Amino acid sequence: SPQIWQSALSTLNPNPTDSCPLYLNYATVAALPSRVSRHNSPSAAQFITRLVRNCLPGGVNRCIVMVCERSEVFASACALARAFPLFTHRSSASRRTEKKTVTVEFFLVGQNNGPIEVATLKCLASAAEGVRLAARIVDTPCNEMNTDNFLEEIKKVGKDLGITPTIIRDEELKERGFGGIYGVGKAALHPPALAVLSHTPDGATQTIAWVGKGIVYDTGGLSIKGKTTMPGMKRDCGGAAAILGAFKATVKQGFKDNLHAVFCLAENAVGPRATRPDDIHVLYSGKTVEINNTDAEGRLILADGVAYACKDLGADIILDMATLTGAQGIATGKYHAAVLTNNEEWEKACVKAGRNCGDLVHPLVYCPELHFSEFTSAVADMKNSVADRDNTPSSCAGLFIASHIGFDWPGVWVHIDIAAPVHAGERATGYGVALLLSLFGGASEDPLLNLVSPLGCNGDSP
Repeated sequence: SPQIWQSALSTLNPNPTDSCPLYLNYATVAALPSRVSRHNSPSAAQFITRLVRNCLPGGVNRCIVMVCERSEVFASACALARAFPLFTHRSSASRRTEKKTVTVEFFLVGQNNGPIEVATLKCLASAAEGVRLAARIVDTPCNEMNTDNFLEEIKKVGKDLGITPTIIRDEELKERGFGGIYGVGKAALHPPALAVLSHTPDGATQTIAWVGKGIVYDTGGLSIKGKTTMPGMKRDCGGAAAILGAFKATVKQGFKDNLHAVFCLAENAVGPRATRPDDIHVLYSGKTVEINNTDAEGRLILADGVAYACKDLGADIILDMATLTGAQGIATGKYHAAVLTNNEEWEKACVKAGRNCGDLVHPLVYCPELHFSEFTSAVADMKNSVADRDNTPSSCAGLFIASHIGFDWPGVWVHIDIAAPVHAGERATGYGVALLLSLFGGASEDPLLNLVSPLGCNGDSP
C-alpha cells in the first residue's frame, strides 16, 4: 500500500546506504548514497552489488527494480550482474532441481527518461554475460581451469562469434622466441600458450590489441609464495578473463575497428624444469632478461604479448590488463584499478570510463627516465624485479612491460593493474569487462556503449 511505501521511505537514512524490509521480508527497499565523491562512480556501483547481495529476499523467482538515470543504466546493470556469480561447488547446489530466475527492471528518472529500447537491453545482457563469464573463470580453481581449460573457453567464445583463434603452444613458443611465456610456464603439467582472437571488420581505421595476463595459478615458482599468500592465486588470470568477457560482448554489439584479444596463458609451477633465479631469457622483443624473482612472472608473459601485438598484429593501441602487483592495492586501493600510460588523454579517458561504468580506475606515475633504472642488470638488458621495493613498484612493473615495445614507440600504450579489484572477499567481481566496453565504446556500433564512452561525455578524450 502507498502508506507502507511512504513510511518505508521515511525511515531510510543512507549513510552511505540503507535498507528497510517490507511485507514480512518479502520485499526490501534500499537506498544508495545521495552523493558520491569525484573519484567514485555516480552510479555508486560497488554499493549496488553489496546491497543486492545482502538485502535481496530469498526464493526461486526474484525481481529487482532499479531506479536510476539513463547515464547510470550500464554501470548499474554490470553491478547487478556481479551479485550473481556462476561458479559454485556446493553439493546443495547440484541437488537443486529448479533454476533460480532473477528479473531486473529499470525505472528511469531525470533527463531522457523514456522507455529503454530493446537494443539497449541486448547490450546490457551481453555486458552482464561478459562480467559473469570473467568472474566464473577467475573463481574456478586451477584443477579445473588450467591452461587447457582456458583455451577451451577461448575456443567457445570464438565459435560463438565465428572466429578461429590463433594458438601458439608449448615447444612452438620456444622455437618462435617467446622466452617470457615459455620460461614461466614450462615447468607445469599443462603447457603455456599464446592465443589470439581477431575481429577484423571492413572499413576499420585502426588496430587495437587487448593483452591479458592469464596465469592460471601462481605458486611464485622457485621464489615460492608463503602458505598464507598463495591461497587466492587462482585469480591470477583475472586480466585474461576480463579480456575474454569484454571481447565477446564488444564483438556481439558490433565493433568498427580491428580488435585483437591476446591471451598469455601459463601456470607458474614448481618443478625440475622451472626457471631459476639467475637464468637469462630472451623475450619476443629480442631483449634479454635476467631473472632475479620468479614470482615477478606476469610482466614476463605480458612483455611477450605486447611485443607480439606490436610486431605481428601491427597494433596502434595496445592495452594490457593484469593482476600484476600486490602493491596496486596499496597504491590505489581495493576498488580502483591502477592505470599507467604513455598518453595523458588516454589516462583521463580511463578515469572517466571507470566512473561511467563502475569499474573504477586511478592513475599511477608514468616516468620511465626516473624509474626504469630499478631493473638494471650487469649481465643482461634488464632484471625482471626491482632493486628497491619502496620506489613505486606498481609503476615499475608496468614500465617493464612497456620497455618491450620501447618507450619511444609512437602508439598508445595503456596498462591496467587490477590485482585488488578483481575480487571482493572470496568472490571474483568480473572487473575489467565493463571498463573495456566503456573505454572503447566510441568505436562500437551500440548507442549505449557510445553513451558511456569517455568520448560520449564531452569530446575531450581520444
